[in-house]
Amino acid sequence: MRILVAPDKFKSSLSAGEAARIIANGILEVAPHIEVDVQPLADGGEGTISVITEALGGEIVDCAAHDAMGRPVPAAFGWVEETKLAVIEISQASGLWRIAANERDPWRASTFGTGEVIRAALSYGAERVMVGLGGSATNDAGAGMAAALGFKFLDRDGATVDPMPGNFSKIHRVIRPSDFPSVPFDVLCDVTNPLSGPLGATRVFGPQKGVVPAEVDHMDAVVSGFAAVVERDLGVRANAVAGAGAAGGAGFGFMAFCGGQVRSGFDVISELTGIERRVAACDLVITAEGGVDFQTLHGKGPGALARLARRHHKRVVVIAGRIEDQVLLEEVFHRLVPLSEELISVEESVARAAELLGIATRRVAMLEVEKI
Repeated sequence: MRILVAPDKFKSSLSAGEAARIIANGILEVAPHIEVDVQPLADGGEGTISVITEALGGEIVDCAAHDAMGRPVPAAFGWVEETKLAVIEISQASGLWRIAANERDPWRASTFGTGEVIRAALSYGAERVMVGLGGSATNDAGAGMAAALGFKFLDRDGATVDPMPGNFSKIHRVIRPSDFPSVPFDVLCDVTNPLSGPLGATRVFGPQKGVVPAEVDHMDAVVSGFAAVVERDLGVRANAVAGAGAAGGAGFGFMAFCGGQVRSGFDVISELTGIERRVAACDLVITAEGGVDFQTLHGKGPGALARLARRHHKRVVVIAGRIEDQVLLEEVFHRLVPLSEELISVEESVARAAELLGIATRRVAMLEVEKI
């Protein structure tokens, strides 16, 4: 009998790898005879570097960068020597996790630090770049990243403009650097939102980054206007492409500035780790994440895994700290298990995540093993 353990991260508490180890140990405490196959999940967001780099036998390379508010921070990228592949997460330098709630300022927040990480990877010898989008503190459509890579943003008088959303209305011209490297960029994301409009980056994801309701329409218009200048000067059409709105419009930025190709993060990682083969070979799939809701069914790792398991007629269980839209989720998950059976605060859930996940796993094992 075999169980595939494939959780995603629990934000602010457990990485996907940590969650996977806790679940595996919990199963074996209850049923030591069970064979457990462990594969942490990522879908392009946080954790992508470690999952892909480990799957390809690479290493982690440290580098220096700046966070979304311009402060120096340590960062890193994954490196696979054999193929000269660099694996980057926008959340490494430009992540929301680095910015306190009272510091969030989407009009100033920049992806410049992500550009610095890319620059470091290119200097290291990267011949291909894989970028995971998700968890950014920015809504700058990748403009800061482009500036770090040598793109120039000029006003009507030809003066250089610092390309942050608060300055977008001043930008009249965009110039591509003559020496921009011609390496392919694979852009991994778990959302299909366009850059602007009702389902765009600003309206859907802006509030969590500090965009106040009274400014949503204005910021969306400003970002859309900036994109029009970029598209005109660089000869691209990326605003309405699915995934352009990922990571505060960084999806658009990678397409427009770097010629990036958007791919499903889960599909890429599934291919690299042989997830489908491993699902087919197991009797039960256990996944987990900090929170699950209707968005889980639209490209998120646990949702995509559950659909895959269903196609192979495997039971799939999800453990989560927050469970919403239960009726919809029950269409793909056989069992939804709360991290705690008692009503506790988010703060307590985060602080006790490891302990609670272990307890929940043992509960799942006792309920499910007899069904295998």
